[in-house]
Amino acid sequence: MYAMQYEITLPADYDMEVIRKRVRDFGHTLDDRQGLRLKAYVIRERGVDSSPVNQYAPFYLWDDTAAMSHFLVGGGGFRNIVRDFGRTPVRHWTVAARETGPSWDTTPRAASRHVTSLPADEDPETAVRSALDDLRRTARRADVHTTALAVDPLRWQLLRFTLWRDAVPHDEPATERYELLHLSEPAKR
Repeated sequence: MYAMQYEITLPADYDMEVIRKRVRDFGHTLDDRQGLRLKAYVIRERGVDSSPVNQYAPFYLWDDTAAMSHFLVGGGGFRNIVRDFGRTPVRHWTVAARETGPSWDTTPRAASRHVTSLPADEDPETAVRSALDDLRRTARRADVHTTALAVDPLRWQLLRFTLWRDAVPHDEPATERYELLHLSEPAKR
């Protein structure tokens, strides 16, 4: 499984209703995409949850790398992003684990991302094992829909992305907090 995310940072005075409408109008198009586990249509809004920026930053979990490749460069959808916003960099990670939480059968409304760098002198296996323990604890929280842990071996970073039933709890150590506009979950169908 692979995680993928691109971040489109928008002007400070950008009307985020434009993004909300885009997601309302087109978010459903990936609701049955083969090879996709989930796509979280997430935004950050300047001044909300301490966000310094307006940003559209969809997050994906792919079961199939061929489907991910088709989406990005085979006419499978990313060309619409390129057409409307330019060719933004796309980050991707190898998923170490994905856990569903007690709120898996609800529609989540928020998401958090927590990125940590692995020190050069730390054994990656030990760090991932510890992060997996944290992931399992997070997954047991009553308001968790899904949480995933992924590894970026180029930058040696760990990423934890969590979908929350309501708001991201204040005690959650998140580097970014998002509003979730729509969730495509073809693998759940």
